[in-house]
Amino acid sequence: MQTSRDVLTPDAFAMLQAIATAGSFAAAARELGVVPSALTYRVRQIEDALDVLLYDRSSRQARLTEAGAELLREGTRLLEEIDAVANRVKRVATGWEPQLTIAVDSIIAKATVMELCESFFALNPPTRIKLRDETLSGTLEALTSGQADLALGVADSTTVAGIHGKPLGDVSFVYAVAPHHPLSNAPEPLKDDVIRQHRAVAVADTIARGAGMTFGLLGGQDVFTVATMQAKLDAQLRGLGSGFVPECMARAYIDTGRLVVKKVDRPQRIVRVNYAWRSATKAGQGRALQWWLTQLTSPATRAALLERHQGV
Repeated sequence: MQTSRDVLTPDAFAMLQAIATAGSFAAAARELGVVPSALTYRVRQIEDALDVLLYDRSSRQARLTEAGAELLREGTRLLEEIDAVANRVKRVATGWEPQLTIAVDSIIAKATVMELCESFFALNPPTRIKLRDETLSGTLEALTSGQADLALGVADSTTVAGIHGKPLGDVSFVYAVAPHHPLSNAPEPLKDDVIRQHRAVAVADTIARGAGMTFGLLGGQDVFTVATMQAKLDAQLRGLGSGFVPECMARAYIDTGRLVVKKVDRPQRIVRVNYAWRSATKAGQGRALQWWLTQLTSPATRAALLERHQGV
């Protein structure tokens, strides 16, 4: 006995579509250039394999049962997907990657990333885009481990074999607390001994191996660890802790008085932030990655990725 995989073929779904469009087996047979008994036999084969009735035999018309209607719907969808896959394969053969994975550090402005994705999809490319949220060392590790093709917001040195990097820009960090936090009225510059008495908010490094990176933490200090830089800002806005935050992300909160910048007894912290990508394969660099790298040559785009954070 035939199985469902034997009978549920693209030809079978096309036959069911033809019957539904023509309204009867006889009319569909004329359209397909076969005798009606041939269509009846093939329908019986499908019914036997699935152990269901696809058509109401009490009607003179080709009236589908509920099971038959569901099979027709799913069959139509599968035929559309087959056509889409065929089209995608043809376009991939022209140099487009099937998928481009981008590791996005939590310091990067997500709205700008989405605008770039919107522009990319407007090209109607065959390449699927996958975004990965990463933080600190994890952003570069996603690239070096082969889990990403492009990384935005790499704070590490990109002197890694097979990895190319260029700067997005410099990010200044400020020490900020909520107005109701005990440190907001403390004398400046804040000494480490004073800071150590209060909880710090830290962002968890998403690196899978090794110790990862930490910034601005003092030995013996209580630490509240969160997943992203935005979560760190949210925690500090609530007075749950203090710490260094990117000035570009905190600016709107500072301007509205929801965060207070405090001078500390340390040098100003400025971090060079980069974007990086893996070397081309023997087949050459894919057209999707080429497109993204071209966008990143624009100073305005690079600045927007660091500056256009949405504050309230």
